[in-house]
Formats: sequence, structure tokens, C-alpha cells
Amino acid sequence: MRPAHLITILEREFLSAREGSHTPVMLWGPPGVGKSQIITEVAAKHKAPVVDIRLSQMEPSDLRGIPFRVGDKVEWAVPAMLPDAQRDPPFGILFLDEITSAPPSVSAAAYQLILDRRLGAYQVPEGWAIFAAGNRQGDRGVTYTMPAPLANRFSHFEIEANLEDWVNWAYASGMDERLIAFLRFKPERLFDFDPAHNPVAFPSPRSWEFTHRALQKFGETPDLLRDTLQACVGPAAGTELFAFVENLHRMPDLDAILRGDAVEIPQEIDLQYAVAAALVTRAIRAKGSPEAADVYGRILDFASKLPLREMGIMLVSDMHRAVGQALFAVPQFSLWANAVADLMLYEM
Repeated sequence: MRPAHLITILEREFLSAREGSHTPVMLWGPPGVGKSQIITEVAAKHKAPVVDIRLSQMEPSDLRGIPFRVGDKVEWAVPAMLPDAQRDPPFGILFLDEITSAPPSVSAAAYQLILDRRLGAYQVPEGWAIFAAGNRQGDRGVTYTMPAPLANRFSHFEIEANLEDWVNWAYASGMDERLIAFLRFKPERLFDFDPAHNPVAFPSPRSWEFTHRALQKFGETPDLLRDTLQACVGPAAGTELFAFVENLHRMPDLDAILRGDAVEIPQEIDLQYAVAAALVTRAIRAKGSPEAADVYGRILDFASKLPLREMGIMLVSDMHRAVGQALFAVPQFSLWANAVADLMLYEM
């Protein structure tokens, strides 16, 4: 399932905890695809705390608690890491990460916690959702087969990398526009993991975030940039990205485009992707400013001149997702939409 759809499901499950209709959710997926990131995004959107418990690092007693004697009876000390109704907010997310990497004795201790929302005398506060995540057995990680009794306590979703969802997130998160352009140009590089070869560094949504940081730190030192890019996403993808970045000096003048000057459109597809990503970034920077309408209009003018109309549609679609409904009020929008209406209707 693509991340955007999964976020909608998790949000509904999070809200349903307050209504008493919550079902614990298990996220499956390969390493680096963004399982933990999605949980964090849902929590941040609702300003909710996340109690992140890494079951792979625990013993059964860490979850069940330590027994102690009270008179002639034995009681259990509730672990302080679990959500507490008196201490914590009335709603939040209990996140059981790396659950498939936990030994069976630990996962068995989580059975009652997940299904019954309790563990001995401990009760998960009402309003708290229970989410879990883990790798699949074929992903070459340290994983155990999920026992049937535990699996039957979850609804299960498998997350897959999706370029459109990643691009939307990348623009919103301020990722380097060169990186966005490269992955538009080479979409197959967004996630390229072959567990049979057991790679150390490989392209994934997580490692592309590392690459963004490398571009900021080493972008002015080409002698180091190639090696650092390869260290983040592997030799093949790192070399391709380095060559892509090195070729960007041939891009047209973005300021001239935004002034409305006549600018020669590059014939190379990779440079067209780079210009499109850079212009979307300029539109984001102009959002809410007095000159926003002029900037949007000039970008629409440029989009209408691109030799591949599909490239223009991609540019305008990305810009719309980034700046919102204000784009529709720009006079150039109706002109551009009419020019590509036949293609958009055909694709729909």
C-alpha cells in the first residue's frame, strides 16, 4: 500500500481509539521504506506523543515488569516506559517497533497488551492507539516468524515506496531540489533493495534523506561528494546522482524565467526535470508573498512551452500540491489547462 493511503488509515485508527473501535495495526515492509516515519507523521499531525518501544532490545521482564512481594502476595511493578493515564496526555500512540525482531518470549509477553490493552494489572489508557512495525523474513534482517496468536491480534498492511508520495513529502520537508529532480528522472532508484546481494548501502527513502544531508555538506567539494553519495545509496545510484548534479551547470537561468524573459528550454530530459523541480521550489518560497501570483504565472508560462506536455503537467501538478488552491486564481492557469485538457482527460 502506498504511504499516502496508509497515513489516512492510521489517522482513522488513531482517532478511533477515543471511540472504542480501535484495531491494532501491524506495518510490514523492507528496511528504509519509511514505516517509523509514517507513525511519526501521524502523531505530529495530531500533536500526539509517541511511546516508541523497541521490542528487539528487551527481555520479557522489561515489558511485563519486575515482581515484588507485598505481604503474602506478589505484585508486578509496571514499567515506566508504558503510557500512564495519570502522567501522560489522554491520547497518543504506543508504537511497538521491530516487533518481528523480538525473540518469541518477548513477543509472547505482548499478546495481552496488544489485544486486551492490558498486561496484568496494567491498562493501556483509553485514547491511545497501538501500532507495530517490522521487517519481512525475506529482507535479510534479524527476524522471527510472527506467531499466529500474535498475528491474529493485528490488522496487517504492507507498505511500498511510492514516488509521488515521496516527492510530496520531499517538497514539504525542504529536501534538496536536485535530489527530487534526479528521482523524477530515475524513479526506479527511489527504492532498489535486493536482499539476495545483502548490500551495505542501497537506495531507499531513508537513505535518500541521508543523501540530502550529504549534498548540503559536500556539495561544494566535488572530490568528496561522489564518495559520500555512494556511501549513502550505494555505488551505482551514488555515481548516477553525482553525474546528474555535475551536469546542472547547463540549466537555464531560473531568475530569467521568473522575470518572464525569453529562455531557451534545454533539450536534455534530465535538465528539464531539474528545471521543473527548481521552479516548484521557487513557487514554495514565494507562497504567501505579494509576488506569489506573478511567480506562479511565470512558471505556468514556462510549463506551457515545454516540448513534452507530460513534463508540464508534472511541473504544474507538483506546484499545485505544494502551494494549494491559490494556483487556480492565476490567469495563466486556465490558459495552460485548456492547452493540455485533451492529454489530461486521456490519462484519466
